[in-house]
Amino acid sequence: MAATRIKTIEQIRKYPPGEIGKLLGIDRIPEVKCLREKLAVLSENGAAEKWGEQLSNKWMTDNPELAGVLYVDGHVRLYGGSEKIPKQFVSRQRLCSRGFTDFWVNDMIGQPFFVVRQIVNHGMLNILKEEIVPRLLKEVPNQPTQEQLDADPHLHRFIIVFDREGYSPDFFNEMWTKHRIACITYEKYPKTDWSENEFEKIEVELINHEITSMNLAERGTFVGNKLKGIWTRNIRKLTKSGHQTSIISTAYKLSNNVIATLMFARWCQEAFFKYMMTNYGIDRLVAYAKEPVLDTEEIVSSQWRQLEKDKNSLNGKLKSKKSRFADLTLNPVSETNDKKYIEWEKTKVEMVEEINILEVKLDSKKKKQKETDKYIRIVDLPENEKFQQISPSSKNLVDTIKMISYRAETTMAGLITKDSGTFTEARTLLQNIFVTEADLIPDTASKTLKVRLHNLSTEGMNRKIDKLFKYLNESKIKYPGTNLLLEYQRVGN
Repeated sequence: MAATRIKTIEQIRKYPPGEIGKLLGIDRIPEVKCLREKLAVLSENGAAEKWGEQLSNKWMTDNPELAGVLYVDGHVRLYGGSEKIPKQFVSRQRLCSRGFTDFWVNDMIGQPFFVVRQIVNHGMLNILKEEIVPRLLKEVPNQPTQEQLDADPHLHRFIIVFDREGYSPDFFNEMWTKHRIACITYEKYPKTDWSENEFEKIEVELINHEITSMNLAERGTFVGNKLKGIWTRNIRKLTKSGHQTSIISTAYKLSNNVIATLMFARWCQEAFFKYMMTNYGIDRLVAYAKEPVLDTEEIVSSQWRQLEKDKNSLNGKLKSKKSRFADLTLNPVSETNDKKYIEWEKTKVEMVEEINILEVKLDSKKKKQKETDKYIRIVDLPENEKFQQISPSSKNLVDTIKMISYRAETTMAGLITKDSGTFTEARTLLQNIFVTEADLIPDTASKTLKVRLHNLSTEGMNRKIDKLFKYLNESKIKYPGTNLLLEYQRVGN
């Protein structure tokens, strides 16, 4: 987009109001006084979203082999402000906290394509159906034609991979019968273990090209009910401890070792979240502007949520009482000891009464919960529960820049991984480079912009930098907005 050519506040001020308005799609440009205002200007009228869509399309088109397998997962950004944002379950904290849910779509090595934000989380399946899948059907390159799909009943358009939150036989059926999209996920309710004789040791090439072996077995499994169920491939991995990890897939044309590799590659997306939280601050608020939530938007009713909380509490108490009662029943006191036997019988009678009371309360809560609507529209909320959302435009712009930075860093790390030992060590070296002082020396005569980096702490790190600079210089990259060729070198080299 044209907006990406604007580098500083001074440059924004140099543009005539009419011209900058055409670039950004806005009528007037206010006086920009700080970075936050600049972000607001650059992201008005959906400019950040449009830029993100263009970049996502380019990334997929440039890497069609990576765009054929998409990883989808939700990430909760915690919120500590005054707005009564609905609570979300935060798996990394194992508790419910106020926050916003972002659903990220990444490739198999963890690189992001795009993110879908939700002020109210209606679940992964809902987001997949309404937001993500329609977009992927338009954007994923090299999809087979309808003639190819008709000719091969087992051929898929592309594959989406997600965790147990998205496990749904109805969803698998809908994706395959309606779109011919294959799904891979963990089985949510695996049944009894299979015989170890069924497992075969198979060599597998992981995403990082490392060769390892897995004990795999496969069966055909029908999941769901007769009307909306579907035949799937059930692949299990046997670990050294004897645990069996169960995978469900509708990717009928892939071998079981490839399916297992794609499923276990989910750790790349988990690593992406952790790295972005630590090094890129994706959870931070970048703007405080608020905007109203659509009146038709629905959230979980506070009354229904409280009933669910009460019901779970009663269930826990009831389970504890019944366990204690069963223990007393299985370990009776001898009748020869009159005093202890009377106490034992009295305790049992009291526990039966307590269990009956808890069961009555639980039935009452269940009945009341059935009569209470689970969801309520924003417009129908009591005044003390209404809230506004944080405007996502500036956040979208900043996160798009962070995605570009992460992908660039990943590419550079890939160039020096062999020399650095591991991918993680390569990233660490790049982090050292990013905080090291450098001289910028423009030379209009030779049309170059020299980037001269100061030495790092060890000669070994300096040699790795020289190899990275060799790759970058061979790329012949021009500094954006100029005709100056970037030339990287190290002081003293």
